[in-house]
Amino acid sequence: MEPSLEIRYADLEDINAIGFLAQQIWPVTYGSIIPQEQLDYMLNRFYHPDALRRQMVEDRHSFLMVEEDEEPIGFAAWAPLEEWGLFKLHKLYMLCGRQGKGLGKAMLQFIFQDMRERGGQVLQLNVNRYNQAREFYEKMGFVVIREEDIPIGHDYFMNDFVMEMAVPAI
Repeated sequence: MEPSLEIRYADLEDINAIGFLAQQIWPVTYGSIIPQEQLDYMLNRFYHPDALRRQMVEDRHSFLMVEEDEEPIGFAAWAPLEEWGLFKLHKLYMLCGRQGKGLGKAMLQFIFQDMRERGGQVLQLNVNRYNQAREFYEKMGFVVIREEDIPIGHDYFMNDFVMEMAVPAI
């Protein structure tokens, strides 16, 4: 029997599941890229329940949840930027064993549909310069537009590429 797959908007009830997924995904994704202390710091800064609540409520980030047989396996977050038509993809993560099955592409299609409904024309994102996810984003049609080093506190930096892509027509 085929597993049932659902991509839906996430809400405050999903905060613990998002944090739990991040705790599983980040060490595998970033463990060879950044030191453990920075990894712990960033997980706490971006995925503590209070931080996720602030992102959803105050920062008005839209979140989605991917579930397989009602079990959370991935999530994403995005929001409009000040410039009209420009959105930022803040998060897009899938459990490591579920990658490479088209779910990331399906998540982006969900986000693009939401953006179209809100006048979105361009999606921008940051990806760590040493993260293999860059290849996924390039395959999807994103291009690198610049590099940036973002201070995040405690003398830590995010060393990223900024990538962007025009929202595809339906």
